[in-house]
Amino acid sequence: MRFRVLSGDCSCWILKSQNPNLQREREREREMSTLKLDSISPTETVEIENGLSLVPRLRLNITVYPSSQVVSKPIDEWKMKQTLIDFLKNSLSDPVTVPEEDLKIRRVRDLKKRKRDDPVASGTIFIRDLGFLRKTSRKGEEVEKKFSDWRRYIVEKMDGIELNLEGVKFKLNVAVPESDDFQGMKKGWEEFYAFGNRGFSRGGKQETDTIILRGVPSRWFAEPRVSSKPSMLVTHTIFSTFGKIRNLNVAEDDDPGKDANEDDGDLVSGLHCKIVVQFEKHKDFCNTFKAFCGRSLQKEGSKLKADYEVAWDKDGFFRNSRNQTQEDSSRARETTTYPRQQQHYSRFSSDEAPRKRFKE
Repeated sequence: MRFRVLSGDCSCWILKSQNPNLQREREREREMSTLKLDSISPTETVEIENGLSLVPRLRLNITVYPSSQVVSKPIDEWKMKQTLIDFLKNSLSDPVTVPEEDLKIRRVRDLKKRKRDDPVASGTIFIRDLGFLRKTSRKGEEVEKKFSDWRRYIVEKMDGIELNLEGVKFKLNVAVPESDDFQGMKKGWEEFYAFGNRGFSRGGKQETDTIILRGVPSRWFAEPRVSSKPSMLVTHTIFSTFGKIRNLNVAEDDDPGKDANEDDGDLVSGLHCKIVVQFEKHKDFCNTFKAFCGRSLQKEGSKLKADYEVAWDKDGFFRNSRNQTQEDSSRARETTTYPRQQQHYSRFSSDEAPRKRFKE
């Protein structure tokens, strides 16, 4: 058996091992991991290949608006952080401790460019200590329900509160990102294929099968001591733990994304990569999406937690890639043959036409 690997404009075939016993063993291991992912709770850590693990956390997007229309100076980021940290620690039924590095605030620097209804700041809160939810619940379904209820409680408690910073009042809007709500995302792709009449499966039922990750560290998917660029082979090994892969694309991702700070003008190219994985089965895609949803990526031996963006493919990434590759190949063939045709017909131009053999 073999699978197709696509990277940019290139495609290649990689042959799998022909050892039937090894294939059966891998199939059993894959089935076991799939069963575990079916019942995984949102507070469990998922260990995958290459020393990587998916660590659970709650992510909240925050937006700060002024209570009055007149704002004379930019918001103080440090004081805003301290106010939110104190609120989480002292105003909830279960106190939550958030380190300062897990609270990111991006303020509007030039208030003169700000429109009347625009926010003065936005940011993200990461709550990583979820151990108290595991202690009070044992079964996976109980933990999942408690996590969902607790997340809703946090949002309701924080959304709409008024903050006072040096006599200036601000209103806080809080929401869970769509990509962190697995049930909401699942409902979205089911409705998309039910009413949009789209899909890439070869059977009668159309289902999504492709996951997109952005903002993951390139060096974590690279070959050690070989290159700092993401490796197709390493990436395939990592994602094969979730199921059979039909197509795979890995590329550098230099787009800072919507969470980037407007002052970050010194972004280094090649630090992050974008990974697109198409699975053979919808179930494997679904389990993979559930594992990556609501978690951060961590490497063994590193303190860094990569907070990536996860999405499902609505636009037929690999279908469009194949079409583009075919168009490029066709254009290349035309470019290659065209000079030959010109050279061939140039021998019969009017200036160098053969002389006539009869007298005029």
